[in-house]
Amino acid sequence: MDFDFNEQQNMLKTMARDFLVNECPKARVRELEAEEKGYDPAMWAKMVELGWLGLIFPEQYNGTGADFLDLVVLMEEMGRNVTPGPFFSTVAMCSIPILKFGTGPQKAKYLTPIADGKSIWSLALTEKSGRFEAADIAAAAEFDGKNYVINGEKWFAPFAHVADYMLVLCRTEKARSPEGGLTLFAVKTGSRGVKIDLIPTIAGDGQCRVRLKNVKAGRSDIIGKKGDGWKVISYMAQRATVLKCAEISGACQAVLDMTQAYAKDRTQFDKPIGAFMAIQHKIVDMLTDVEGLQYLVHYAAWMLSTDAKSDIYISQAKAKANDVYQRACIEGIKIHGAIGFTMDHDIGCYFRRVKSSEFMLGDTDLHLEKIAACIGL
Repeated sequence: MDFDFNEQQNMLKTMARDFLVNECPKARVRELEAEEKGYDPAMWAKMVELGWLGLIFPEQYNGTGADFLDLVVLMEEMGRNVTPGPFFSTVAMCSIPILKFGTGPQKAKYLTPIADGKSIWSLALTEKSGRFEAADIAAAAEFDGKNYVINGEKWFAPFAHVADYMLVLCRTEKARSPEGGLTLFAVKTGSRGVKIDLIPTIAGDGQCRVRLKNVKAGRSDIIGKKGDGWKVISYMAQRATVLKCAEISGACQAVLDMTQAYAKDRTQFDKPIGAFMAIQHKIVDMLTDVEGLQYLVHYAAWMLSTDAKSDIYISQAKAKANDVYQRACIEGIKIHGAIGFTMDHDIGCYFRRVKSSEFMLGDTDLHLEKIAACIGL
């Protein structure tokens, strides 16, 4: 199998890397972590001009008509730069299900403003447990004869505090299985009864608590069909998980590059510390981990893009990504020594995002269980 990118993808990769390095250096990343908004509107506007927000949208919605693998390339570069902001929540978690399951009027209403940079989205899915499990969804939407009335609480909705809309998963009817009877709604964050609080996290990654009290949503706000919400979420989760793995893969490559460069420059006993076998072994282990992850991510992305059965490959990539990200950051920090443990060093920007990346769209245990189910264990 040929894992090489085509000419267009290589151009996108180079352009994205240059843009992000210039527009969002690590000093700016650390500044944004401390700001309540958590992203740079000026940089967001430039990303819109580059066509990133509508990268995979058809031209009729002001998109560029690129394919899923192009988006994977872009997410790798965003991960390499630990770019903060609501790009992932808007594009990967919300626009993908709308693009697949939305009606014609819904696509025109929601996707065009996303591509034009006029609308930011968040996914209000998980609840207090934080688990990516249908059984944990307790938020309910009852039909009053005219509208659905939503009541419940969502946790860890990314960048909901700056979003214009949210996709909210609710129970609309009783069903035999936890996955049944769930419906996905598009809800304005400014709707009456919506209250959003920013959750303080070490990563400053815009996680929010969303409380919904008697929030009204119409039939036209349902994405997909009533009762099929978990089907929509599952479709989104497959693609968003691969994109999150691509982001993690890019971050791991950056940690490896940073650590390798430091080992060449830092001297001790009149020689670079990279000349010592103990350091060499650690860096080789990091290289093996990072390249192994890259292969899994690219293979899962390719299988998904061909519409092949890809559940096991996606879960393999996510389980590996969770493990490699943490291990690479810890080993990188150790090699950097005392300076690696400071909040001001660049490597800390990556480590502070390890846990949020691990639990988003399913932790390691969940994906290991999925792998076991796929092979009949």
